[in-house]
Amino acid sequence: MKSKRVAKPVFFIIFALILALAFTAFFGIEDYYGDTRKIYFKGAKDIRWGIDISGGVEAVFSPDKQDVDITDDDMDAAKAIIETRLVNKNITDYEVFADTRNHQIIVRFPWAADESDFDAQAAVKELGETALLTFCRNEDSKDIILQGSEDIKTAIPTVDQQTGSSVVQLRLTSAGKEKFATATAELVGQKISIWMDSQEISAPTVNEAITDGDAIITGIGDADAAKELADKINAGSLPFTLTVDESKLQIISPSLGSDALSVMVIAGSIAFGVICLLMIIRYRLHGVIASIALLGQLAGSIACISGYFNGTSSFTLTIPGIAGIILSIGVGVDCNVIAAERIRDEFKKGKTIDGAIDAGFKNSLSAVIDGNMTIVIVSLVLMGAFGTDENVIAKLLSPIMSIFGSSITGSIYSFGYTLLIGVIFNLIMGVLASKYMLKSISQIKFLRNPVLYGGKKNG
Repeated sequence: MKSKRVAKPVFFIIFALILALAFTAFFGIEDYYGDTRKIYFKGAKDIRWGIDISGGVEAVFSPDKQDVDITDDDMDAAKAIIETRLVNKNITDYEVFADTRNHQIIVRFPWAADESDFDAQAAVKELGETALLTFCRNEDSKDIILQGSEDIKTAIPTVDQQTGSSVVQLRLTSAGKEKFATATAELVGQKISIWMDSQEISAPTVNEAITDGDAIITGIGDADAAKELADKINAGSLPFTLTVDESKLQIISPSLGSDALSVMVIAGSIAFGVICLLMIIRYRLHGVIASIALLGQLAGSIACISGYFNGTSSFTLTIPGIAGIILSIGVGVDCNVIAAERIRDEFKKGKTIDGAIDAGFKNSLSAVIDGNMTIVIVSLVLMGAFGTDENVIAKLLSPIMSIFGSSITGSIYSFGYTLLIGVIFNLIMGVLASKYMLKSISQIKFLRNPVLYGGKKNG
């Protein structure tokens, strides 16, 4: 059977596309209009680095009482406390996750900007302290009307049946009911400010005296805003305080992280260059094609991490995540080596250039697919086991992973993610792109020499 040839321009088209992807993925494309930055494609500089590189803290908070019935709403309220306090400290680049299954709050936040003596342990301790919720007259946080769980029973986000707008329904304790009835009778037409710690979180206007212990806060916005306000109010009446699991507390200095990043980037670049050189020496023209495919694989991985297209968010890249990229490059090398060795074997059987390339890729496909699918499964399990409850894969694997307890770790999740996307691009570049580039370039007359593909000289 005669092999199906690939047109000569295919190599140049694929090569140009890979170069374009590599350039834009590494350097990005942007423009400035005065001081306004317009991003067309994000580059490596737009990658969001994890706290193990930029420096910061990762802590796991748990309720200090195990005999209390803790609901999902309680965990959301506890999450709201921490988020509010982080913002109060001008820390906005944070990650907070509520693991409702295991009653834990996972917090990651970077070092405070321009602060060299940041006391991370003190900050973590302060984040978990019991929130002080108060309802006060006007904007005076010292003139308290209601306070904490002694006066406020619960806050529920709901919808006003008459207007269809999102509201928060307050239910007060018997003590709070009497205090609120007296205060609202005096403050009709005025505002009551709601405070968490030292931050005002809402300031609704009193429309009428409220004597039955049930109040409605209106003019909030959408359903998400109502849920957020209700969580913050409930946070002030939690039946527990949050304590830090010291065994899971990670504190990374910025200098340690940046040094580790520099070492890994330099080592990875040297290793990439040496690997490409060795493949070219060993496999000649196929080694050149394999090196181009590896460049495409690396560029594709960087693009998926940086949030390549404007408007998409960057994935948080950690040091284990970089290790995942490097490991996936190793898998890509293995893919190309297997195909090159199979092609050499086909030449030994007396095949022509076209026949050897076709048979070599065909015979290597099963081994490549098996190896890559194994890594895909491992990557998905890592992402499921160490991802948050908000992660789709974690939700699918939760029935199994719940047996082993909580294990949310951003560094390991990052490793699984980069390894997964690296393997996916390996299948695209190392299997498809390599095959079509090699079949295409082999049609160029002066390159139709078996020795360039691992065979013996003609004649």
